[in-house]
Amino acid sequence: MNEKQHSESQEDYLEAIYIVNQQKGYCRSVDLAEQLGYSKASVSVAVSKMKAEGLIMVGHAGLLILTSEGEKIARYTLKKHELIKKLLCNIGVKEQQADIEACKIEHIISEETFRKLTDATKSHIS
Repeated sequence: MNEKQHSESQEDYLEAIYIVNQQKGYCRSVDLAEQLGYSKASVSVAVSKMKAEGLIMVGHAGLLILTSEGEKIARYTLKKHELIKKLLCNIGVKEQQADIEACKIEHIISEETFRKLTDATKSHIS
């Protein structure tokens, strides 16, 4: 992606907004708090910061809308999460544990390593 690094927390928030939007067709702060298991106050602080950084917009009725930059980060983070989770499941890690660990690894893996993992697994993972 070669752009400004975003915090692990921001990536988690953006990824969660993207997922909730895919599931429900919309995402509000309360939906985000529920998805992540965070307090409404914590979500409010994060939303304000992401809005100020141009990663999200807050629309009518408090709907959280990803900007193109926010969506790009969310999709990339989710893509890393899904590949890592799949790799872990394929080597025998239980799905719930693979999901937890993929969420941690997705934030520390370099772009180069992710690209190489993606290339190496294209024909080996179903």
